[in-house]
Amino acid sequence: MAELNIVMVEPEIPQNTGNIARTCAATGVRLHLVKPLGFEINDKYLKRAGLDYWNLLDITYYESLDDFFEKTKGGKYFYFSTKGTHRHSDAEYPDKAYLLFGKETKGLPEELLLKNNDSTLRIPMIDEARSLNLSNSVAIAVYEVLRQWDYPQLLCKGELHNHKWGE
Repeated sequence: MAELNIVMVEPEIPQNTGNIARTCAATGVRLHLVKPLGFEINDKYLKRAGLDYWNLLDITYYESLDDFFEKTKGGKYFYFSTKGTHRHSDAEYPDKAYLLFGKETKGLPEELLLKNNDSTLRIPMIDEARSLNLSNSVAIAVYEVLRQWDYPQLLCKGELHNHKWGE
């Protein structure tokens, strides 16, 4: 299966990270958390948001952004930001893609975005909106990549429990 990675750089709100963890667990996407974190990993809000999915989660922690880049050399990085000049849906995501998201209050460091303009992506929204919720942005990005990859390893068809389709 192709490998997709979500990278949260210094996340601050445990509920967002819990929701993101749940999205990652439900889609088989790896989660990477770059410290410092704005909460403890055992935070009740973090666990509540993704409580029954933690056993499905593949998660790695890094001491800093430099530590992350050192340990993931060779990856293809995409930087999600409201400051991006390219649409997230126009990018072509290869295997082993890393989608980076910044902290809720500041986003990713501007120096990082400046050095990586070609791979800095924006999810379109109206001009008057400051930003989307971080966990919603991650879900949009994950499902765009998985759509492009034709949803590998994901169950794409549901079943009714008490009826058959067409009855």
